[in-house]
Amino acid sequence: MLRRMQHFSKNVLLKRRGLFGKPELTSHEGFYVLKEKAIFKTDDLIEEATSSNRSRKMVVIFDELSDTLCKVADLSEFIRLAHPASNYCSAAEDACITISGIVEKLNTHKKLFNALKSVVDNGDQFETSDVDKHVARLFLFDFEQSGIHLEEEARQRVVFLNDCILQLGQRFMAGAVHPRSISKNILPAAVLPFFASDGENILVSGLYADSANSVARESAYRLFLYPDDQQERLLAEMLKCRNELATVCGFPTYAHRALKASTVETPEMVDMFLDSLNEQLQPRAANDFAIMQKMKSLECGANVPLAAWDTPYFTSSLKRKHLQASASEFSPYFSLGACMEGLNLLMNNLYGISLRNTEMEPGESWFHDIYKLAVEHETEGLLGHIYCDFFERQGKPNQDCHFTIQGGKVMPDGSFQNPIVVVMLNLSQPRWSGPTLLTPSMVDNLFHEMGHAMHSMLARTEFQHVTGTRCSTDFAEVPSVLMEYFANDPRVLRSFAKHFQTQEPMPESMLERLCTSKHLFASSEMQLQVFYSALDQVYHGNHDMHAENTTQTLQRVQEKYYGLPYVENTAWQLRFSHLVGYGAKYYSYLISRAIASWIWQTYFERDPFSRTEGEKYRRGCLAYGGGIPSRLLVSNFLGREITPTNLTSSLISEIDTFNERLKHVDDYFR
Repeated sequence: MLRRMQHFSKNVLLKRRGLFGKPELTSHEGFYVLKEKAIFKTDDLIEEATSSNRSRKMVVIFDELSDTLCKVADLSEFIRLAHPASNYCSAAEDACITISGIVEKLNTHKKLFNALKSVVDNGDQFETSDVDKHVARLFLFDFEQSGIHLEEEARQRVVFLNDCILQLGQRFMAGAVHPRSISKNILPAAVLPFFASDGENILVSGLYADSANSVARESAYRLFLYPDDQQERLLAEMLKCRNELATVCGFPTYAHRALKASTVETPEMVDMFLDSLNEQLQPRAANDFAIMQKMKSLECGANVPLAAWDTPYFTSSLKRKHLQASASEFSPYFSLGACMEGLNLLMNNLYGISLRNTEMEPGESWFHDIYKLAVEHETEGLLGHIYCDFFERQGKPNQDCHFTIQGGKVMPDGSFQNPIVVVMLNLSQPRWSGPTLLTPSMVDNLFHEMGHAMHSMLARTEFQHVTGTRCSTDFAEVPSVLMEYFANDPRVLRSFAKHFQTQEPMPESMLERLCTSKHLFASSEMQLQVFYSALDQVYHGNHDMHAENTTQTLQRVQEKYYGLPYVENTAWQLRFSHLVGYGAKYYSYLISRAIASWIWQTYFERDPFSRTEGEKYRRGCLAYGGGIPSRLLVSNFLGREITPTNLTSSLISEIDTFNERLKHVDDYFR
């Protein structure tokens, strides 16, 4: 399916189409044309929305307005990040700035806001559905995020605070990854060889979590995470600004503001979930730590206490021992072509969908090694396109992610605007000696990102504002995390894991070890996520930021939620950049995992290829995107209320099932 496409030869005489098939983008100057068209159309839609002679539902006009801006902004943002040519990157960045400016002006457009608010409060002059009303409320909340509903002085304060939060966050993130430079004179001589030298200083650029040397791990942990006054000031000030922003906008805390319209809806619900999960995890995580303690004692030849810097090392060490092979020894069974064929087979079985490699026209892609997949249903036809930007190249962001270029929606003439997305990975280029080979973790990432892409393809929503992954943060990850369950199922892996040279299937013993290894120390790893989530909630919740600094808060939360003690004179939170992007929403990973686990156990654990269950999942979950409040959507689909107890039960049930299979792990230390 993934044969390398020939862009020249027979296509050389064809007319260039432009990036993503857009005729305006045959050159970088086309971004100017795109944004100008968007400006003119935006003006027309504003006039229509505020007219007394409006002939369409307000929510339809707003969604068209959103679609007009998103189609330029989303495409431009992707090209700004991914295009190898600087002139395209610059033109795309300029388009992003222009669209951002338009959005800022719209956020202060009182007449437009009042027109929408009147419809939300009093109903539209046209008949509206529950979905119409839900999406209209989402648009109104987006408006209110900028404080347009407030008195002018308060609104200006909101604008000021948002700008402060943005700048503080950017500076904090830069500081979070900055290496620590320390004079050699103040460090023990035994520590110096572990780190790079910079004149009379040494540079510590990370935690050295994979180092087999316990002194190196401890030294890196203590030095890299040593408290930093500047980072502390930036974090404290950002949290203070967020708290004030929330209270000015009428919320008790920033967490209440961030969780509005989420699956769990309130910080109180998050707290109950985290407390419930923590209670169940504590004895299970303690067992994990006891095994790690045995490992450390064997390694050190003495009963040296297990510490925070040890857990990543011993977790990966035990997984390697359990696999009885390195990750690279599994790779020959995971060629990129085989993995894509596996995905195609799975999609075909579950949904009647085929992923068909489609030849692109000249100028349609931004680099020569991009693939375009047409997503085709056996009876419904073309559902959309996925552009696969899979291979590493200079200047490309080093992250695996999914980008929406165009959202799906119903058009005014009744046709459907098919979605266009990009899946970005950073795989090595294929060599003359063979295809690109993936490690098991790369296979997980591929399935995860394709889960996002298929959510975009299968959400057949009326409005693009709520298509696919445009839903609450704590639900957006559910389809992608669920795909990881398929990638960890021996029955699914057996369908495509074949040696790229001999086509021999992966031996059953290797397959079983691979699948069970992913669950080693699952309790302690999950407990760490509970701790991170709880800390994020406390920082953005009801606590006196003047009574203690962020490190004192960390120490207090760690005592309750994590099984290993706080390390004196460290400030781990000052390196935790997720506090910026996930403010009060870091819990979303655990909620998404709980819901995905619940769906897996209910629908797919018995048969991961079931078309009957796949259709139920598609029609009852994926099809709605964010068009139904996610809590209602999940409750309806699973037939049970979303409660802390039910969410906890799905995760603990999964852990206990695999712990039964892993009882022999302790044999390693006898």
